[in-house]
Amino acid sequence: MRACHRGLIRKTGLNFHETCRYTQSWDKWAKINSTGLEKLVDDLLLRCWSDWRWFTHRVPLSSSTMLPGVGVFGTGSTARVLVPLLKAEGFEVHALWGRSEEEACCLAKELGIPFHTSRSDDVLLHQDVDLVCIYIPPSMTRQIAVKALGIGKNVVCEKAATAVDSFKMVTAARYYPQLLSIMGNTLRFLPAFVAMRQLLVEGYVGELQVCDVRVYGPSLLDQSYGWTCEELMGGGGLHTVGSAIIDLLSYLSGTRAHRVHGLLRTFVQQNGLIRGIRRVTSDDFCFFQMLMGGTGSSSVCCTVTLNFNMPGSFVHEVMVVGSTGRLIARGTELYGQRNGSKSEELLVGDNGWVGPEVKEMPLPLLQGLSSMVKALRQSFQAKEERRCWARGPVATAPTFEDGLYVQTVVEAVKRSSSSGEWECVEIMSHEPDPNQNLCEALKRNKN
Repeated sequence: MRACHRGLIRKTGLNFHETCRYTQSWDKWAKINSTGLEKLVDDLLLRCWSDWRWFTHRVPLSSSTMLPGVGVFGTGSTARVLVPLLKAEGFEVHALWGRSEEEACCLAKELGIPFHTSRSDDVLLHQDVDLVCIYIPPSMTRQIAVKALGIGKNVVCEKAATAVDSFKMVTAARYYPQLLSIMGNTLRFLPAFVAMRQLLVEGYVGELQVCDVRVYGPSLLDQSYGWTCEELMGGGGLHTVGSAIIDLLSYLSGTRAHRVHGLLRTFVQQNGLIRGIRRVTSDDFCFFQMLMGGTGSSSVCCTVTLNFNMPGSFVHEVMVVGSTGRLIARGTELYGQRNGSKSEELLVGDNGWVGPEVKEMPLPLLQGLSSMVKALRQSFQAKEERRCWARGPVATAPTFEDGLYVQTVVEAVKRSSSSGEWECVEIMSHEPDPNQNLCEALKRNKN
């Protein structure tokens, strides 16, 4: 028996004859590409596993295991909150991935997760995992998300590091439309913003004219030098918090930005823990403007200010102003005031937070995450098979296409900060040639 057969049988539990159909062309491929044998084995394993799991997890609705098993990538503050929320809604968390065995082991013991690893494939190939939640550094998100979709897993993930990575995720999601693939921007699920969106549709403020957002808080940097310090790795206020605001404004207004202007600054380049030759390149202050919707006077004018140089305080305020009134979300509460009214009215109050408290995660994000997990439960419970889901409960969730739009705006704001000019937002329609600069240089030399 060939080594590849033994690997498939060990990973999946299939017998020899079932495995042969996945490896019948092994010798041919080995002769063609002897340097890619390891990748071929991985591809065969993933394809075989995906097919086998699809037919062995058709669980009836009456079963206690009707919800998909979950695998979580990440050991940060979001994962610490997410796992208890998933368990509270009836999900079983079977596997946890961490950057190191030590990190994964510590958190797995703390949260009662039976399996932990620092190898991504061990989670993706876990026989009880059908839903993957990815909360890891942005530079790693695309690789895990694309591979998870390729082997038949439903995916909830955070933003990628670049527009190119986001486009690759969009391509994978389009190729597997039957699988859940949503971005983890929890602000869309916060009751205050759900109500704000509904009131805007109903015409509470009349014709939407202006959106103004202010987010102030303490530093976003980790205790040690890492990806949060590097702008190229997805660190900084614009990428970490601003991306969620960009997506939220698109959700509330029902439009997208077509021109942006921005300013980014890094006021704290070193501190007591980050010093010497290392410097912070990610922004801790960002101000940007967006023109959304139509052109000219019909555009919605949006301004966003992000300041993460305010220890001990947190401000999260979103205001939309229209021709007949305004709506203001302060934290988790929603207020409204019509033109001619003498005072604001409380439209959505703060019902209190009874879940686990994490000081690194603001209350709007905590409550939004809780609401998103509830929506996921409703989505999967609506179907009789644990890998199938209903679109209705998660219809408001941002898609991978929304993630590509957000990342495109983020990069346009960065370009504007460098050029000092207004920049157009042009969403990528095809993946750029990685050797484009080399090809252009060769063409110039020929001429």
